[in-house]
Amino acid sequence: MPMSPFLARLREKVGTDLIMLPSVSGFVFDDAGRLLLARHGDVGLWAAPGGGVDPGERPEEAVVRELKEELGIAVEVRGLIGVYGGPEFHTVYPNGHEVGYVIAAYGCAMVSGDPEPDGVEINDFRWAAEPEVAELDTTAWMPVVVPQAFAWWREHAR
Repeated sequence: MPMSPFLARLREKVGTDLIMLPSVSGFVFDDAGRLLLARHGDVGLWAAPGGGVDPGERPEEAVVRELKEELGIAVEVRGLIGVYGGPEFHTVYPNGHEVGYVIAAYGCAMVSGDPEPDGVEINDFRWAAEPEVAELDTTAWMPVVVPQAFAWWREHAR
């Protein structure tokens, strides 16, 4: 779903002006320690999959829902990597919508399914080792979070 009904109603009121949005991102690692990345169709950039937290929704539930919607996989949340915001988390979309994200990044394990892009928000996926992520065209916030995400995985890998 490209925009939640809640956000669509909010956009009707504020237009393209800056909105601060609580969001989540799922850092899913495979047994080889590679990170699951998704290419976001609206901007063509790679990032860990995720999205907005709906009203009344717990962030842990949001990350599970988002990964199911975007990639068709079931995940288990294993822990909080961190909560992030700042200039690297500011985005202006091609339609002019301005967003400042505050992202709760979760370490996750895939429990079922094979990643399959939804073709709406996500148009591709790949598994990448830490050095490979730096070579990709990623969102501005990924270089902030990726080192901490891989450090989290090395400490918590089971």
